[in-house]
Amino acid sequence: MQTYKGRAGASPRAQPGTAPRAFGCHMEDHSKHVRSVPLPAMQQNLNYVYPQIFWVDGCADTSTSCPSTPPVAPFPPPVPDRRTKPRNNRERRSVGFLVISLLILLALTGVGLSMFQIFHLEKELAELRESASTERIPPALEKLIGQREQLNEKEARKAAHLTGNPAQRDLPLEWEPVSGHAFTNGVQYRDQGLVINETGLYFVYSNILFRGSVCSSQVLTHLVYKKNPSSPGSHVLMEDKGINYCMGQKMWARKSYLGALFNLRKMDSLHVNVSKIALVNFEESKTFFGLFKL
Repeated sequence: MQTYKGRAGASPRAQPGTAPRAFGCHMEDHSKHVRSVPLPAMQQNLNYVYPQIFWVDGCADTSTSCPSTPPVAPFPPPVPDRRTKPRNNRERRSVGFLVISLLILLALTGVGLSMFQIFHLEKELAELRESASTERIPPALEKLIGQREQLNEKEARKAAHLTGNPAQRDLPLEWEPVSGHAFTNGVQYRDQGLVINETGLYFVYSNILFRGSVCSSQVLTHLVYKKNPSSPGSHVLMEDKGINYCMGQKMWARKSYLGALFNLRKMDSLHVNVSKIALVNFEESKTFFGLFKL
């Protein structure tokens, strides 16, 4: 590294006609050419002297001409702008909507796969249970159980329940076979009676409610009888008679219930008869008639 020595000095006042001394630097190796740059003329007329400024160029040989302007060091390449452009609100909303849609689709896909897996497992479990039950029960016993179930279903349909019908015309009593609590399964209601379609053991029942506003000595009769086209006449199955069922001249009511087990044949028809239709209360919960097969 080259060292520089210099001195600086100036008189407080410059003598007329003489140039003021200038500050400067002296290099020991004389490898640099020193060129003085005078101050403007208007500054030389001042009472005090400004130091002169020297510019040292890099020319080593004074005999050769140096370039008038010093070399300029190249500037570094510009730094690229790494700032991203701000996104507008519409683009942000679009990205957010896309993300939410993808999340919802993923959730629905997971739920669908879970439901499919559960359904598949339930199907396999049902097949295992069916195979296990089939292996445990012998074929002969399984056939017998199936026949018994079919028989029970067939027998369960052999039943009927009829309710009172106020639109009475003549004896035997007419009934309501459809509306309310009334029904017929495997038994036909025809000609004011129940027709048996299959021979077997049946339980037959009938309930009649008598009521009146004046007490009299009339006998109340309630009976159930059957008929069959193969045999003439009718056969009484059950009968009830009421005597002394009221006292004084007050309103009265009396219930008559009949019920028993009978072996009935195919084409038997069952009917109900009373002593006087005008004394019967035909409400469906008080007067009814029916049967069922055992």
